Amino acid sequence: MVCSIGVIFLFGSLLPWSNGANDFFTSTGQMTDLLHTEKDLVTSLKDYIKAEESKLEQIKEWASKLDKLSAIAVKDPEGFLGHPVNAFKLMKRLNTEWAELESLVLKDMSDGFISNLTLQRQYFPTDEDQIGAAKALLRLQDTYNLDTKTFSSGDLPGVTHKATLTVDDCYELGKVAYSDADYYHTELWMAQALSLLDEGEESPVDKVTLLDYLSYAVYQQGDLDRALILTKRLLKLDPDHQRANGNLKYFEYMLAKQMKMEQADEGTKKEEEVGQTNQKKGPSLDYLPERKKYEQLCRGEGIKLTPRRQKRLFCRYYNNNGNPRYILGPVKQVDEWDKPRIVRYLDVISDEEIETVKELAKPRLRRATISNPITGVLETAHYRISKRRATVHDPQTGKLTTAHYRVSKSAWLSAYEHPVVARINQRIEDLTGLEMDTAEELQVANYGLGGQYEPHFDFGRKDEPDAFKELGTGNRVATWLFYMSDVAAGGATVFPEVGASVWPKKGTAVFWYNLFPSGEGDYSTRHAACPVLVGNKWVSNKWIHERGQEFRRPCGLTEMV
Repeated sequence: MVCSIGVIFLFGSLLPWSNGANDFFTSTGQMTDLLHTEKDLVTSLKDYIKAEESKLEQIKEWASKLDKLSAIAVKDPEGFLGHPVNAFKLMKRLNTEWAELESLVLKDMSDGFISNLTLQRQYFPTDEDQIGAAKALLRLQDTYNLDTKTFSSGDLPGVTHKATLTVDDCYELGKVAYSDADYYHTELWMAQALSLLDEGEESPVDKVTLLDYLSYAVYQQGDLDRALILTKRLLKLDPDHQRANGNLKYFEYMLAKQMKMEQADEGTKKEEEVGQTNQKKGPSLDYLPERKKYEQLCRGEGIKLTPRRQKRLFCRYYNNNGNPRYILGPVKQVDEWDKPRIVRYLDVISDEEIETVKELAKPRLRRATISNPITGVLETAHYRISKRRATVHDPQTGKLTTAHYRVSKSAWLSAYEHPVVARINQRIEDLTGLEMDTAEELQVANYGLGGQYEPHFDFGRKDEPDAFKELGTGNRVATWLFYMSDVAAGGATVFPEVGASVWPKKGTAVFWYNLFPSGEGDYSTRHAACPVLVGNKWVSNKWIHERGQEFRRPCGLTEMV
């Protein structure tokens, strides 16, 4: 229909004016005019065909590019998406670029494709997803001290599918930071986009736009001199840029004022008057008190045990005091840390069991929630980042909310659902000696792009008396954590209070007690899951509760015993 209308419009616009008599044949002159009109129509028709062919060529190029990319990606989907840039660009393609292609194809009313695209769009990522993916890249950049050039070139440790960021990608990252008034990251990524343009990369984003953002971000961080230099560069490209001309006058005025203050030896006053609206350069500070130590541990810059403490760590064959299932085939147990005691069990879950657990979990992976003990409402938990935003108790409200400090998706598996789950639960009971009937279900979590779980306690503190009241099984006495995948880079489990880092190793599990035998919480067990830099992290955990452990782990007589 659109094509027909377009042709009719062209014909109508080129036909000679008529009074309605249609007696062109009575005048050769008029007929001659018609010949010229027809020639113009043919020219216009050819232009229309060229336009359609041009559109088709664009679609062909797009299809060819994605065909090659998809052929590589489907061979190893998890490995491909394990690279954070690939994951971000997938979000960006599906949310933004496919929409642009849709607009192009709609001009030709390709009903079959559009119907299919419209049908599939309900499963596409949203703006929120794209922004979330961008923020994950910024989080990775900060946690692992990555410079923008290294990140944009895709030179990350352990990558199997190298991916690069274009000018447009860098610009999008800068805009996401700008929208959060994060001028530090705005500067980094707008500067990188500008650098790529200077190197000759073609992009619909122009230098004027980048310099506009960049000069303002630099100014907001207190660097007036550089803001002025960038503004002058912008005006060389676009002398009539209204905002830049205004900024130029303002920056020159502020610098002159600053110089006068320095000459008058009024440094303190200058600091108060000139710099009071500017933020200090560097990543934004947040609520997390141990941020620096947490990120150092994630980078492998943790505290090293003294030789004396290292001598207390052993590896052994372990059967848990002669458990019948492990007398003939004990498991390998390795001490990871002394206080709190963290042990790792090697080869304690098979590849076949891991695949079964993952297949059971995948259909029900969902964004995690946290339970607010006061209100009991489910809310999004923004502190864990894997494929379900985590279920954690909020001490202030008591509701289940999406945890912004945990970004993941997770699923819960019961023993009755599959023999493998029942077998795994039994294995945990055999090796820990603890009762599993009062433990929580097996939780399976998948950490994708920038997946993390910031520092937290597994047990309920004294200011959370109702944390697990609804379960009726007491506090979380211990944590068992399976690693169900290797991670190429990042993804460690770290304990900021003591400086311990435990790195993922497929087929192993780590175990620690959250409570002392007295029932008091061990605050040294505060831990975190570091962001996954490269790779895909799968874990499953079992939170074991106090009830049922009365004779298996008797209470101590003192608070710390």
